[in-house]
Amino acid sequence: MSEDIKNAIQDMGATFAEFKKVNDQRLDSIEKGESTAYVDEKLAKMEAKMDSYEDINQKLTTAEANAENIKSQIEKLETVVKRPNSGFDTKQVDEYMGAFDTYCRKGLEGLDAMERKALTVSNDSTGGYLAPPEYVRELLKTVTEISPIRSIARIRSTGARSIQVPKRTGQFAAQWVSESGTRSETTGWNVGLEEIPAHEQYALVDISEQDLEDSVFNLEAEMQSEFSEQFAKAEGSAFVSGDMVGKPEGFMTNGNVSSVNSGDANEITADGLISLVHNIKSAYSSNGTFVFNRTTLAKIRKLKDTAGQYVFQAGMSLQGGVTNTILGHSYVEATDMPSEGANTFPVAFGDFRRGYMIVDRVNLAVLRDPFTQATTGNVRYIARRRVGGQVIQAEAISKLKCSV
Repeated sequence: MSEDIKNAIQDMGATFAEFKKVNDQRLDSIEKGESTAYVDEKLAKMEAKMDSYEDINQKLTTAEANAENIKSQIEKLETVVKRPNSGFDTKQVDEYMGAFDTYCRKGLEGLDAMERKALTVSNDSTGGYLAPPEYVRELLKTVTEISPIRSIARIRSTGARSIQVPKRTGQFAAQWVSESGTRSETTGWNVGLEEIPAHEQYALVDISEQDLEDSVFNLEAEMQSEFSEQFAKAEGSAFVSGDMVGKPEGFMTNGNVSSVNSGDANEITADGLISLVHNIKSAYSSNGTFVFNRTTLAKIRKLKDTAGQYVFQAGMSLQGGVTNTILGHSYVEATDMPSEGANTFPVAFGDFRRGYMIVDRVNLAVLRDPFTQATTGNVRYIARRRVGGQVIQAEAISKLKCSV
């Protein structure tokens, strides 16, 4: 762990310790009917300081899970692209990357016969060329690092437009029997298949012709950065609240995901968070993660349980990068989660690796359009990919509702 991160963890712990003291003063003032303006100002400054360290905390929280997901995706991607007749070969990587770069810079007219042969044409009606495996690999890596739900969900890669996963709809029940009694077959075990489609997603990037003519300009890195950020933001929203109409299903919109009330008509409460953790089976809660936005985090930092203990705890250990926790569980920020308010669901909790699956189709098609933005001196690039997401085990996830 770097010295910067160690210092950040120490500073975060010290700041939160002071934050608790000042917040206790605020609570005492409220109880006495006194003004809280002065302490509110102090708390706001401390919250801003803790927020400045939250990005580091989120990176520590998601680092291990992201590393596992990225490794798994890359291994599966390599397996797919190296299959016989897949159009990719390890020896062709450099040739393919060079041809792809030439196509992006100069279009079809800039390709010689060998370069055209190296590229793989997209197999749908919208045209374009498939990006090389190395390019897709790096883009997926960046998307995984940006998209918060990817760090906690289960991810599968496929070359098809959808996958099918087993779904248990019932199970055997244990029966009592005497030593010499007949052991009849029990009923109830049912397993079905659930299809998770990979929905089409596209992103646009405009690059100036002057940049394209500059041999030093890193076109590949520029496109990767723009595409991955757009893809990550769009899928992040869908994984939370998608309606399955041409996009993934959000875990917040799935009708089978349970919920508990916070105990207050408009706000999150400590008791509500405790009830949320206990609303799912211990097999899931032991690996549970909270999901909410940063505004909600600011509220949770001030909450105490009935014993007077703060539910938020700053990560104090420097060994292994122990992170901030809530009721002993890690959390991730998702900007698309709703804030607290009457009848809203500002917090989700669960074992998302068992409850939610993301499906990545490995192909990425890029179409070069030199005409649409020609009058502005730009060339437009359209990237298309397919990604799916769906709740596969609703009982592994639960939501907190602001309600009595």
